[in-house]
Amino acid sequence: MQVILMQRIEKLGQMGDIVSVKPGFARNYLLPQKKALRATKENLARFETQRGHLEAENLKRRGEAERVAKDLDGMTVTLIRQAGESGQLYGSVNSRDISDAVTAKGVTVTRGQVDLGAVIKVLGLHKVRVRLHPEVAVTVTANVARSEEEAQIQMESGRVVSAEDLRQAEEAAEAELEAVVEAVEQEADAESSEDGTEGDETK
Repeated sequence: MQVILMQRIEKLGQMGDIVSVKPGFARNYLLPQKKALRATKENLARFETQRGHLEAENLKRRGEAERVAKDLDGMTVTLIRQAGESGQLYGSVNSRDISDAVTAKGVTVTRGQVDLGAVIKVLGLHKVRVRLHPEVAVTVTANVARSEEEAQIQMESGRVVSAEDLRQAEEAAEAELEAVVEAVEQEADAESSEDGTEGDETK
């Protein structure tokens, strides 16, 4: 089926292009969402009369999308989920989860703008494309972890947190705590010995 594109469609064409698509794709997606019109003489004439207005509207929306893109590009959102030792999630992370997480950070994004492809089913750092406009897309990172602590380790190391990483982190925390306790005890011992010395001098 031939259609006239009413906006740029990635991998298909620019606004005003007449392209051939599968009938199902046109009927189920392009036509209902007003992204295209059937390529008839009447529709072509109608498009040409509206072209200037459509292009002006498109430029305006693209400008708004580019402004939002500056705040959004490179953003990382953390999603806490339960998972097994292998890193497999008990459930999944979908487009709505990511759009909600991004919106919670102050940039409103709809689930339809999140180009996830397939739902996320494992822990880790996942690059996700967000389409703000047919001509403006940015990438955000979904940091899927079991806890905020694990999310922090994943961000710093750039990889999924393993059981070994957690053990090492716990050992490091214990060692740090022991060092602090030892330092406090030494300081207390030093102060008490100074007090004892002063007492001797007084005698």
